[in-house]
Amino acid sequence: MDPIKKALWCIESRFASELSLDEIAWVSGVSRFHLSRAFGVATGRSVMRYVRERRLSEAARQLASGAPDILQVALDWGYGSHEAFTRAFREQFGITPEELRARRDLSSLALVEPLSMHAASRTPLAEPRFVTGKPLLIAGFSGRFSVDNTQGIPLLWQRISPHFGHIPGQKGHVAYGASYNCEDDGTFDYIAGAEVSSFGNLPEEFTRLSVPEQSYAVFEHSGHVTGIKQTFESIWRDWLPASGREPAMGVTLELMDERFDGATGNGVVEIWLPLKP
Repeated sequence: MDPIKKALWCIESRFASELSLDEIAWVSGVSRFHLSRAFGVATGRSVMRYVRERRLSEAARQLASGAPDILQVALDWGYGSHEAFTRAFREQFGITPEELRARRDLSSLALVEPLSMHAASRTPLAEPRFVTGKPLLIAGFSGRFSVDNTQGIPLLWQRISPHFGHIPGQKGHVAYGASYNCEDDGTFDYIAGAEVSSFGNLPEEFTRLSVPEQSYAVFEHSGHVTGIKQTFESIWRDWLPASGREPAMGVTLELMDERFDGATGNGVVEIWLPLKP
């Protein structure tokens, strides 16, 4: 059973009570970092966001059924005050608990239903090669993203494209995408750029990322780049648990060389996944 299905089972069987990321990761048999990354890639949301959305959806059902005491509903679903519950409820549904109870109609609410625990489609993966990556300096443009909002990443590649080949100190013609500073809530930084020999002569608007020496498993994604999410999902959901290896909290690299056609988005992208020794 893969860790995502274990996590979903844990959440769906326990989310009415206190539940932490550490507990869900323990039940899933992987580290909290592994679970956070795998769950985010597979579902497009963080683990605890899904827990929160499921709790509020069930609270909404109670309110639409005319629950007499809103504070008791709040307490039942893990909120310590009426104010905290109302704030979270309005953020998710756009109305207050009082409004929903008076309306008694769920049709306008985007309730979050349980995610399927059945087997998802698999993307076949060739066995990776294992390498020790040399220290790397990457210069480019970056942004802060989340697993449920990555739409801005292609814009970074548009921004860097006119500079590619002319970045001060650029080494070679390999393009690098790098994900780093990954948090449990599903947020991360992403840079699109190239390797440089130093940061000394870079224009001020460029982001600078130093990547230390690191052990990696290197996978190849073939086809159109829009399918890379499925390759990442298979790595985190299938390959890692089966391999017995543990991911490191380092920089995950996407490497595009002459085998990738930036004009069409087709070709080979190497995914360099950092591993613990």
